[in-house]
Amino acid sequence: MFATAERTIKTPGPDHPITIAPNPLRVVVSVDGRVIADTREALTLREAHFGTVHYIPRKDVKMSLLERTSHATYCPYKGECNYYSIPAGGERSVNAVWTYESPYEPVSQIKDYVAFYPDRVGPIEERVY
Repeated sequence: MFATAERTIKTPGPDHPITIAPNPLRVVVSVDGRVIADTREALTLREAHFGTVHYIPRKDVKMSLLERTSHATYCPYKGECNYYSIPAGGERSVNAVWTYESPYEPVSQIKDYVAFYPDRVGPIEERVY
């Protein structure tokens, strides 16, 4: 762990493990019956006691259906996080999508990927086909 001028940076380890692995299934994300993302190249991130998160390559997301917001957060393990809303989902889908555009080295695989809050979109489905 070390600190920059304004941020503490932490490295995943036994006390806070983070694993990232290719998801062998097809991952489909919908909002109000409209497919927003569909990929066979998702990465599944598991972090400490948090739930599993599917990161989807931007190339497999209909980015034109998302609107960048000014909302931002910080994770000492992953870095600066930016957000998108999905207008088709209304108020429920405000800041429903997040991305780490310059993630820290231990999680660099999630660069150019986005993730969705399950409670702010329709189903996030894992399909065999």
